[in-house]
Amino acid sequence: MKIVVAPDSYKECLPSREVASAIGSAVREAYPGCTVVEIPLADGGEGTVEVLTPALGGKIESVSVSDPLGRPVQASYGVAGETAVIEVAQACGLGLLAPGERNPLLTTTRGVGELLLAAYKKGCRHFLVGLGGTATCDGGAGMLSVPGLSEALSGVSMELLCDVDAPFVGPLGAARVFGPQKGATHEQVEILEKRMLEQAVWLESRYGLDVSSLPGAGAAGGLGGALMACFGARKCSGIGKVLDLLGFDEAVSDAQLVITGEGRSDSQTLSGKAAYGVLRRSGNVPVVLLSGRVDDREELLAAGFSTVVEVSPRSIPLSQAMEPAVARQNLYRAAKGILSVKCK
Repeated sequence: MKIVVAPDSYKECLPSREVASAIGSAVREAYPGCTVVEIPLADGGEGTVEVLTPALGGKIESVSVSDPLGRPVQASYGVAGETAVIEVAQACGLGLLAPGERNPLLTTTRGVGELLLAAYKKGCRHFLVGLGGTATCDGGAGMLSVPGLSEALSGVSMELLCDVDAPFVGPLGAARVFGPQKGATHEQVEILEKRMLEQAVWLESRYGLDVSSLPGAGAAGGLGGALMACFGARKCSGIGKVLDLLGFDEAVSDAQLVITGEGRSDSQTLSGKAAYGVLRRSGNVPVVLLSGRVDDREELLAAGFSTVVEVSPRSIPLSQAMEPAVARQNLYRAAKGILSVKCK
């Protein structure tokens, strides 16, 4: 028997490699003769550098850049030959701010430009840029303010790992949909929308591309659109690209079961998140979903997951459930429980 373990991270709790390890340990103990293939995942957001850099035979570097409020922060990025693996959240991520600091009227993507420039100076000419988890909504203005960035990166190739189709502006755009998630009030959202409209006009006048309605241009607070306009970046499925680079299709081709998971699963899982990407790429192989919290269970089952399991007991506080040691133990127990049913 062969089981593929391919989870995303449990955000703010466990990286995907630790999630995979906990599940893998349960599989090996329950079925010592089973072939277990662990494939920790990311979808372009948290963990992308950690997951992709070793798979590409690269090395993780670190550089000091500006955080969303302009303070110095150490940001990691991957270098594999001429390929750079970038997570924009390393420089402008929501997780870099305390809850009271979250205000997209004030936050900037300048650190992303500094991160890109650092990778360029390391010899990188092809960029895999993961968009997600940002605290910003500046349409890439901060990034493009970095001296020499536009000139240096003018001839590079760039792929945006992103499963968000939001346009730059409008009812489904960056400010109106994602602004509130980054701390914006209703009044601030209107100010952000005006700024984004002005930025779209400026990008078209400067680079000749109207990003206002382009799918994915609104990702990461409009960073997607700025990168498309300035560097000719092209959007691709984040989880799709990661699965390709990690050889997922080959690994699952002769498997009898796939186990995936994420910190929280609900109907939004079906909008391009890693677990749904795994389901879509697994063909006829049954896929079990192990997630810390589960809502919309029936929708998830209807989408094709063979089993959906909530890992963390509702009887314990969320803060306790998110303690790494507790989460690992709960994952292990949940995996053992489902294996006793699935693999009789």
